[in-house]
Formats: sequence, C-alpha cells, structure tokens
Amino acid sequence: MDWSPPVFPDWIEGRAAINPNGVALTADGRAWTFAQLDTDVTRMARRLAGLGVETGDRVATLLYNGSTAAILPHALLRLGATVVPLNTRLSQPEIEWQLSDASPRLVIVEKRTASLTTSTTTTTVIDAADLASAREAVVDLRLEHDADAILAIIYTSGTTGRPKGAMLTVANFWWSATGSALNLSTRDDDRWIACLPLFHVGGLSIVMRSAIFGTTAVVQDGFDAAAINEEIDKGATLVSVVSVMLDRMIDERNGRPYPATLRCVLLGGGPAPAPLLDRCIALGIPVAQTYGLTETCSQAATLAPEDARRKFGSAGKALHPNEIRVDDGEEILVRGPIVMAGYLNNPEATARALADGWLHTGDIGRIDSDGYLYVLDRRDDLIITGGENVYPAEVEAVLLAHDSVAEVGVIGVDDEKWGQRVVAVVNLAVPIDAEELTEYCRLRLAGYKIPKEFRFTSDPLPRTASGKIRRVALRDIAAT
Repeated sequence: MDWSPPVFPDWIEGRAAINPNGVALTADGRAWTFAQLDTDVTRMARRLAGLGVETGDRVATLLYNGSTAAILPHALLRLGATVVPLNTRLSQPEIEWQLSDASPRLVIVEKRTASLTTSTTTTTVIDAADLASAREAVVDLRLEHDADAILAIIYTSGTTGRPKGAMLTVANFWWSATGSALNLSTRDDDRWIACLPLFHVGGLSIVMRSAIFGTTAVVQDGFDAAAINEEIDKGATLVSVVSVMLDRMIDERNGRPYPATLRCVLLGGGPAPAPLLDRCIALGIPVAQTYGLTETCSQAATLAPEDARRKFGSAGKALHPNEIRVDDGEEILVRGPIVMAGYLNNPEATARALADGWLHTGDIGRIDSDGYLYVLDRRDDLIITGGENVYPAEVEAVLLAHDSVAEVGVIGVDDEKWGQRVVAVVNLAVPIDAEELTEYCRLRLAGYKIPKEFRFTSDPLPRTASGKIRRVALRDIAAT
C-alpha cells in the first residue's frame, strides 16, 4: 500500500508561515524561531550551492551535535541533495571506506574531526566554520519535496563486517514523525532533548520530527547528565536516551523528583533492566521503551509507560500505520512507510532485506496474545554496548588481519554499566599480549568496538559443520 502523497511541502517554511515566533531549535547556547530557522536554512542552502552542491549530490558530515548538524539536513533538502552523517567515533579507515562508498560532493568537518579525513584526497573537505563566509549562489530552492527523495543515508553495521548505507526518504521521516505523534501525542509546548548523536537516526529523527510537529528540538553537544536534568527542570518535556544514560541521569539527580512537565523518556538500545525500571517507577519517570532500527527511520514499536511493568521486557506495539509480525523462523519483520528505500550500492543486501515487501530485520522475537512485541535477540550476534551497536564480524575481521592471530571469535558479555562489553576469544599463531592487540584495534576501530577483554586459548575455536563459529560455546570458553 502506498501511504505517501507524491510530494511533501517544506516543513520549515510551513512552520515559519504558521508560527514564525515559535522556538524551533536551541543549540550552541542560542535559540532560533521558525522564522529565523527558515532564513538560516535558505542561507545555508545557497552557500552549499556556492560550494558546488547540486540536485542529486551527497554531502557527508563529520560533526558533533550543534546548530550546523541540525540545520544542514534541511538546507540540503531544499537543494534536492542528501546528507550522509558519519559517526565521529569511527577510525580513519572506517570513515574512508564510507566516503568511498557514498562518493559525496563535500565533506563538512569541524576542528575536532578534521584529522579523520587527512588522507582523503578525492573529496573536497570544508570546515563548518567556513560555511558562514561561503559565497551564496543564486539558485532556485525546492519548497516541495518528492516523497521518495533520499533525505539521508545513514550507515549501519553489517554481519559481513562492512557497513551498509540505509537510504531514508522524505516520506520515511514524515511517517516516522506521524507514528510518534499518534503514539506519544504532541503538545504546543513540547521541547524534545536531542542528546543522542545526530549522526544516528535516533538523534536526527528528533530534529526532523520537531520541525514537522512545530515544536522545539533541544540539541545538546553530547551526553551530560547534569545538563539534561537542568533542561528538564527548565521545562523540556521529552528526551531520548539509552539505559546507561538514564541510569546516570537518575544518579546525578540524587533522589530529587522530576517535574510533572517531563511527560516521556523514550528509551532505546534494548529492553530496560528491571532495576532501572523500578527506579523510574519509584521516581515517577514515564519511560516508553522502544524498538527501532536505522532501516525503519528510528521507532518501529513503542511500549506505553503505563505498561512498563505489566509487559516487562516488551517493546510494545507497532507505530501506526506500520505492521510488525514474526515469521516461522521467529524473525521480526516490519512493513510500512517508515521502511527504508534500500541500501546504497548494495542491491543484493537490499533484495534480501526487503524480500516480499517486508523488512527482514534479522532480529529474533515473539508477539504475545495481546499483540505486544518482545525482542529476544538483537540481530543474532549483535552486541549493544552503551547504546552503540557492535557486530562481532567487523571486529573479528580487523583482528584476523593481524599476523599473530590464527582465529578469533567476538561476543558480548553482560556488563552492569554498559549493558554489554566486547570480549574477544583469541587463538594465537604467534605470542602477543592484550595491550598490543588493543593498540592495533585502536588504529582501526571506533573506541566502543575495541574489545574490553581478550581471552586467549590454545585450542581451535568451536565451529559448526559449516565452519561458523559457535558463539554459545565461546561464552563457555570466555567464562573459564
């Protein structure tokens, strides 16, 4: 079923016409009304055009949270171009691979990320600070956007060890916002804190849905428990976090109750631990656990706060008008207008993921008799550490490239602080210590992907008949 009209009106311009003085964005210590944001989006679009960006181009970013990261996607949309927000925590080789895959016209960096592109020679790199002085080109800007236009390409790790660029359309973001509004409702005074990185779909979707709703996106430069609690005390009504972040917020609060104006904490990154839920219930914190993927433009299902204990461990029900079902193999499938257009430059992976009109998530789950989804395993071997996704195959590929490593298997081990920590079980060809392997990984992997522990064994790693590592057996080895 086609849920989308052929074009969508520009939501920034529309909100500027309806409510020009409403606060659209706070970031970098200042605030933008919708009228001011509309003006700045136009200026940035013309400056990007002056730098050579045209319809159909891609612009990659290596930006921390701030006004540039929040405004740029709207500006590129008016040029008919696509934003490719790259993870600032990745290593230089990881970033170079993604730049090669995406082939952007520009890469926009800032002082803290400029060194990550030093060996990139095929793409123009510009510092975000220089955008303000760039020449503005006189070009016609788009104030109507095709539903299937690719608004963003966000890379998500893959079980083969290579990331895949999920292509998210204008319609995907619109329907993601619509589903969220129908589920959580909206209020004129809503202020949604975006402390999740804007290079993740969970962060970028807040900026987009706030513009669509006509409410305020409160963009914070990274996670700071005290700063978030202060924003909540000042009237922020919603915040998106993962469990480890919420734990830190409560710790920093030191028993002080949250104001009644906080109407929802959207909790992603896996089911909430029971002790955390109990703390939230005791403090009256309305937690809505959610299940989502990059490929579904953020939320796919959400559990209402009042069901947190009654349906413990559940991710709730599908956001309207989307559908979720579990097939005979217990894989979670999603269908609806939030599902991506496909993977960039990867038709085979796209065909597998979108077979029969459903997104095949690779996640294992069940749906109870009341229609509530329970996610039993995240994409088979996926490790979720501090809300970040780590695929063992990617870490294993790096370690196997080391001459001293004969075999390696990577697993996630339960961790009270991070949810899980990355552990590598290694069969060595040549003696080497854990410190050397850690340093080797540090040059090739994002920090959160580096194994926190190395367990060495002289025995061959356990494998299935087809040669795949048996990760269940690896856990036994790691435990001993």
